[in-house]
Amino acid sequence: MEILNFLSGGVLDLSIGALLIVMLVLTHITVVSVTVYFHRFSAHRALDLHPVLQHFFRFWLWFATGMLTKEWTAVHRKHHAECETAEDPHSPQVQGLSEILWRQTEAYQRCAAQPEVLARYGVGTPDDWLERNLYTKYSYAGITLLLMLDVLLFGVIGITVWAIQLVWIPVLGGVINGIGHYWGYRNFECPDAARNIVPWGILIGGEELHNNHHTYANSAKLSVKRWEFDIGWLWIRVFQFFGLARPLVRGPIVSREEEKAVLDTDAAAALINDRFNVMARYADHVIAPTVKTYKAKIAGSRVMLRRAKRLLCRQELLLDDRSRDRLRALIEVPEFRTVYELRLKLQSIWEQRTGSLEDITHALKRWSAEAEDTGSQALADFVCELRSYALPKNAI
Repeated sequence: MEILNFLSGGVLDLSIGALLIVMLVLTHITVVSVTVYFHRFSAHRALDLHPVLQHFFRFWLWFATGMLTKEWTAVHRKHHAECETAEDPHSPQVQGLSEILWRQTEAYQRCAAQPEVLARYGVGTPDDWLERNLYTKYSYAGITLLLMLDVLLFGVIGITVWAIQLVWIPVLGGVINGIGHYWGYRNFECPDAARNIVPWGILIGGEELHNNHHTYANSAKLSVKRWEFDIGWLWIRVFQFFGLARPLVRGPIVSREEEKAVLDTDAAAALINDRFNVMARYADHVIAPTVKTYKAKIAGSRVMLRRAKRLLCRQELLLDDRSRDRLRALIEVPEFRTVYELRLKLQSIWEQRTGSLEDITHALKRWSAEAEDTGSQALADFVCELRSYALPKNAI
């Protein structure tokens, strides 16, 4: 009888409610480990972590998921380097949404099994004695120990607890890499299909804010708007309070000097640094007012009117054939064609790879003169805004 009681409840003999709380805590530790250690620290070097905290996360991820730092880091870095191409390890735009949602683990394993991927994208990951002789050599030993511990602590139902712990990250990973590149809202027109799934990054550690992340990939903080919340950043601040973490990058830091009347190299440097936000402001402060002013010229239904701003702002590579046809119809309106073509020209300035800061400054001045010559008040106001940009004094 005692053996049966032990098997039914384990050492802890928890109630169903207490067991659910324990499962949520354990899976949340895994989520925090992935977003803070694997993602923001190892893959993007957006923060420093104390060696003790680094090793706790490294052990926990081996123990609770069987994943290795080098493999996860390499696959994720390749995803960013080859995003939305045939070489992307997990792009729903290329492979299909259902493939990534339900078979993401297989895609991850295929990519992680390629030595050339690990050699190229896994640089800077741990290569100490423990990594070589325990974590890598016995990658499945951790989850085996976890199973034994779950059964010991919780009884037979510990097998269910173990299974949930094991599938938690693959399922949520499929959501991020699938839905996060397929459905949601975009704060920024980054050059891939990344979207923010919801503005409150709680369940997946802040990774829900995927468009923000792909725009500012080396930022330790994933929330951008005041109404967005990134629980991963909250944990980083807690670790920082105890001296266990130090954020290195939080996205672009620029200032504004409203009295500036000349677009100088300081403004150009600040604009390059904040270019994605500048393009978002162009969409809100130039394209949106233009669409509103000349909406009577839009042929079609109210749906077409709602789509007009999005089409005039969207990266062309992300448009399907039907959207391209709609865009061509829109830019037959001269006012829409003007703001659309100026958007492309401004975008091309950021994409220069060989020009000096002086060259970019001259290009921005030429763009500003062309924008002011249109006679559009929205464009004139936007040019004044560009001139006001500056780098903070401590950043120079």
